[in-house]
Amino acid sequence: MLLPISCILLICLLSSLSFPIIAAFNLSLPHQHPYPEAVVDEVQSTINASLCRRQLLSATEHGQASCLTGNPLDDCWRCDSNWGANRQKLAECGIGFGRDAMGGKGGQIYIVTDSSDSDPANPRPGTLRHAVIQEEPLWIVFSADMTITLKHELMFNSYKTVDGRGANVHITGHGCITLQYVSNIIIHNIHIHHCKPSGNTNIRSSPTHVGWRGKSDGDGISIFGSRKIWIDHCTLSYCTDGLIDAIMGSTGITISNNHFSHHDEVMLLGHDDGYLPDSGMQVTIAFNHFGEGLVQRMPRCRRGYIHVVNNDFTQWEMYAIGGSGNPTINSQGNRYTAPSDPSAKEVTKRVDTNEGGWAGWNWRTEGDVMVNGAFFVPSGAGLSTQYAMASSVAPKSAVQIDQLTMYSGVFGDPRDNGDIYPGSNRGGSVTGASGNTGTGTGTGTGGSSDDGELFGMIFRGSSSEAAPLPSSIISTFFSFLIISILYTITNHAVRLSLL
Repeated sequence: MLLPISCILLICLLSSLSFPIIAAFNLSLPHQHPYPEAVVDEVQSTINASLCRRQLLSATEHGQASCLTGNPLDDCWRCDSNWGANRQKLAECGIGFGRDAMGGKGGQIYIVTDSSDSDPANPRPGTLRHAVIQEEPLWIVFSADMTITLKHELMFNSYKTVDGRGANVHITGHGCITLQYVSNIIIHNIHIHHCKPSGNTNIRSSPTHVGWRGKSDGDGISIFGSRKIWIDHCTLSYCTDGLIDAIMGSTGITISNNHFSHHDEVMLLGHDDGYLPDSGMQVTIAFNHFGEGLVQRMPRCRRGYIHVVNNDFTQWEMYAIGGSGNPTINSQGNRYTAPSDPSAKEVTKRVDTNEGGWAGWNWRTEGDVMVNGAFFVPSGAGLSTQYAMASSVAPKSAVQIDQLTMYSGVFGDPRDNGDIYPGSNRGGSVTGASGNTGTGTGTGTGGSSDDGELFGMIFRGSSSEAAPLPSSIISTFFSFLIISILYTITNHAVRLSLL
């Protein structure tokens, strides 16, 4: 009877303590990361290390300084002048919650040579649709510039990379991209635009399965019940519904270096307020440019943990970040430029919830730069003194945002497309070590006297300020200590009973 009693004592003791470790293991999804703050800290340290490396090389004028931007995703592979011979290096460059997305790493190179999409139930070899439904890992590239006008949804199978580097590739038409119940997907350097609803037809999703699909919403990229997804350096606009939507228990997602423009409801994360599995949704949104003609949902979050870091929000008409259903929103080192409309200066919007309902939601702002009267309304733990410095960060940290987002979108596109067909008549090629591809307006092309002060300001307030010991480590230590004590007591009592 002693062992069950000790277990009961352990449960009672741990339940009486408010350590974060208890909440951390309350997982609503099997693939949810138990310590999201650890992932956030890892992102921060990766960015700071990349910026520091750029600063040191710029100061000494040696080595690869000309190709470094401080953006850890790009600096991971672009300084290799022969990157085309080692395309799969990209899969090692991810950060954030989607950092484990391997895509087609280790698989064969599949070259798309045919831009047609005549029969979604029986796709022709050489087409993108034929490539993405195969069972084995594939790294998919393109033989030439092409526009793929889809007849219906493009259904993916797991372990696929769509790599548009070196070509100017557009995906448009009906349905666009659907990632449903799949994992390990990388979509890189693709234009996605003018996507319309489609469906009520048979569509092949694997070599052995054709299924009936109802009408789609017209999203650019729809992520449904999927995990380990990385969407990087895409240019998205003009779709019927969302540009990127992630719902129904999707998690482990990084959305980075993209250029969003000319759209109303940009990004939805979470199915609805009552769908509990979406509490385990974890998404990193980093280094994106939210550009011209955007209205709202950058993103709009339901439940989950959303890390919004080092993005440039240059336009919105209603709000930038919204949510309902008690999501955790961690906004760090972004630049928010408010519109001229005096009624739309607030970055945040709690949707269909009064203040009494959202006061405890954990919405943080840390190191964000507010421009033209923009303001972020924090709540919950976000009101603590740890984040108070966000409202007084010096505007000079905006230089860093220019560096980190200067190549957002498809390589070779200008930073602002204007009110035109996005990316049309513009090359999508990527250069090697020179780093001169693109016509971005970023000012971070050389060393800055402010750089040394910026590393800590973005995230911690001071580069010399020691980060506190994570509460998860403290709680883990005490939990193991308690378990050890109870095990010793129980084991000793059992030994005595055997004498």
